Amino acid sequence: MPSRLPVQDIFAGLVTSVGTAIRYWFHYTLVAFAWLGVVPLTACRIYKCLFTGSVSSLLTLPLDMLSTENLLADCLQGCFVVTCTLCAFISLVWLREQIIHGGAPQWLEHNLQAAGNMAAQANEAPAAAAGPGGEPPPQAEAAPAEHPPEEEEDEEEEERAADDPEQQEEAADDLEADNEEEEEEDEEAGAEDAEANNGGQDDMNWNALEWDRAAEELTWERMLGLDGSLVFLEHVFWVVSLNTLFILVFAFCPYHIGHFSVVGLGFEEYVQASHFEGLITTIVGYILLAMTLILCHGLAALVRFQRSRRLLGVCYIVVKVSLLVVVEIGVFPLICGWWLDICSLEMFDASLKDRELSFKSAPGTTMFLHWLVGMVYVFYFASFILLLREVLRPGVLWFLRNLNDPDFNPVQEMIHLPIYRHLRRFILSVVVFGSIVLLMLWLPIRMIKLILPSFLPYNVMLYSDAPVSELSLELLLLQVVLPALLEQGHTRQWLKGLVRAWTVTAGYLLDLHSYLLGDQEENEANQQAANNNNNQPPRNNNNNLNAIPVVGEGLHAAHQAILHQGGPVGFQPYHRPLRFPFRIGLLIALMCITLLVASLVCLTLPVFAGRWLMSFWTGSSKIHELYTAACGLYVCWLSIRGITLLLAWMPQGRRVILLKVQEWSLMIVKSVVVAVLVAGVIPLLLGLLFQLVIVAPLRVQLDQTPLFYPWQDWALGVLHAKIIAAITLMGPQWWLKTVIEQVYANGIRNIDLHFIIRKLAAPVISVLLLSLSVPYVIAFGITPLLGVTPEMCVLVQRRIYPFLLMVLVLLGILTFQVRQFKRLYEHIKNDKYLVGQRLVNYERNASRVSGAMPDFPPQE
Repeated sequence: MPSRLPVQDIFAGLVTSVGTAIRYWFHYTLVAFAWLGVVPLTACRIYKCLFTGSVSSLLTLPLDMLSTENLLADCLQGCFVVTCTLCAFISLVWLREQIIHGGAPQWLEHNLQAAGNMAAQANEAPAAAAGPGGEPPPQAEAAPAEHPPEEEEDEEEEERAADDPEQQEEAADDLEADNEEEEEEDEEAGAEDAEANNGGQDDMNWNALEWDRAAEELTWERMLGLDGSLVFLEHVFWVVSLNTLFILVFAFCPYHIGHFSVVGLGFEEYVQASHFEGLITTIVGYILLAMTLILCHGLAALVRFQRSRRLLGVCYIVVKVSLLVVVEIGVFPLICGWWLDICSLEMFDASLKDRELSFKSAPGTTMFLHWLVGMVYVFYFASFILLLREVLRPGVLWFLRNLNDPDFNPVQEMIHLPIYRHLRRFILSVVVFGSIVLLMLWLPIRMIKLILPSFLPYNVMLYSDAPVSELSLELLLLQVVLPALLEQGHTRQWLKGLVRAWTVTAGYLLDLHSYLLGDQEENEANQQAANNNNNQPPRNNNNNLNAIPVVGEGLHAAHQAILHQGGPVGFQPYHRPLRFPFRIGLLIALMCITLLVASLVCLTLPVFAGRWLMSFWTGSSKIHELYTAACGLYVCWLSIRGITLLLAWMPQGRRVILLKVQEWSLMIVKSVVVAVLVAGVIPLLLGLLFQLVIVAPLRVQLDQTPLFYPWQDWALGVLHAKIIAAITLMGPQWWLKTVIEQVYANGIRNIDLHFIIRKLAAPVISVLLLSLSVPYVIAFGITPLLGVTPEMCVLVQRRIYPFLLMVLVLLGILTFQVRQFKRLYEHIKNDKYLVGQRLVNYERNASRVSGAMPDFPPQE
């Protein structure tokens, strides 16, 4: 192998690589154009064409497809449409799997089971007539006893036939003719029965959900065209076709059904006043479509059209589940969010008129924010219910669904339960959630305004003149303060302890300890009995096997039979005291009073503590209550944490307490030093560098002076540092990732101050200081010495940071290209002179050293 490649070899390799790159570039450009351009643009144009409401739009659709107007906006809207159709397709497939594995509703399978029983009886009748093993039926056995004379005559005729040969031949011919006639009649009857049975079985076995599982071996690379083939063009055509079909079936038809109904009923003005005409009209169309489907299903059941009945039933289930999902995930949180806003108007000195104006100005944003608040409220309410289940006796919260139950499947409930039960559950949920909001928000606000008139309203106005300072601090609060409070504050354990203490107190006061927490003695005895039963060898109970249905009846039926064999799950017996309903009423009253007091404390104590602490820093100026509440919550958390630690150390003696205080004091000092460096200096330098490189050159003109706000720069730097740390942990292994992982593994208790300063803080701070100081020295120290004009000095001072960033990026790109060229050079050399793993041409020095070795010809 030569030490240097000839120029023609390098040029030929470059031309080959460039040709391959161009070919791949054209292919991937075609892929991107097809999936990111043709598919969304086609979906958007077809969507607009269908919802324009004119015949001319259908005629001009081919020309609209080729139009270049609003390409970017139509592509973005088309991506949203394609996403919706893809989600609809995935939901249909998932719902199909739910119906197959969980079983169809009873009303859908009832007629099929009845038809199956009739067909089974028809199939069992010939077998019963033949008897087991082909034996004759009992009637055939009793016949000889009833008619003995006829049997004797037959025997005499047989004896005569045995003596006369001619008579034997005639009898044989007659017997063959009779047998042939009987066989023909049996075949005709069997064919008719088989056709009838096959027809019935086809009607029963036909399943509208058994779709063909096509393209099982299709991969994402082959589907999207990333494997280099052009098969993806066929997939693009099918995706466009499916998008059109889904838009037509799931959007166009329901919308126009609802539109005609709304116009016919005269509700068009009310629907237009809602600012969500399309959504409401489509939902009305789906409701009418569901009613039509269930009516047609009933008619198909009356006329015994099994296939039509099955298909209509499945379509009704799809529409029903879709509507229930919209109600559960969309409507219910929206109602909760609006009710929370209405009950908290006095807390922010607002009125319904203000909410009406905000809704008219931005209806979509207003509805989304209220929905988001409602979802957060529902989530935390469900989390609190799960915490209550850990404390209370199983069976106390029987009226609430257990989300941790492995057998709980909301989709199966939507499929099987009737509409009136879902409607009743929805009304009860609205009443319960609304009552809790009244109890824990509206009533405490009224009491605070009566007792402390000057405490409310909260100050939530963005009044600061500093650009994006409020937004940055809110992001800092949501990204740093609250996660630290929730993750490191043992809040859940404290809340669980408070709930347990309140439950024990209320149980002993009202003699409901057995009802709320159960009897400890009984629980221990039951646990021992259960352990003894588990240690015993299993018994073969054949009686229980009869309760389990066969496989043919479906997995869902077997699962339900196994589930209900052992009686109700999640229930413990309790002692029922005298006047039990009266005691339950007192328990509910005590619970309401406790929730009211807790809400009063949560609404006043953190804000009051935060205002008092912030007053030492900001004076009499008003601050956003989000910051005062966060500061107060953190102070309350530190106080509670200190009290709990002291209570845990007190039984161990004074010496242990002093050792713990010394240990924790040292740990706090180390944590403060690390916090100042990692959470103070590094974010401040990072935020200031971001301002100088990105924000100031884009926002401030050359004839203006940029202003820097250290507090704002630090807040934005915290967010940037958090993002950089997350990207570093997700990236490849290098020294910064190793150091961050080591610091995270050590934790606060085993914090290593020397390691953090030497390995993390010092390198990062050095790089940031160099990035800030070197351009500053060049712009303000070296440039004026060169004798340039003041305008040029200002230009250099303002543009040196982004210029140096551009230089660094170009150097990185050049370094990467040099490495790629070296790899290409080695690749060309190996392709030309390397055969497998054996060198064809050797160096001179290598041949001299190995001259004693015999030369073997290369193996082909």
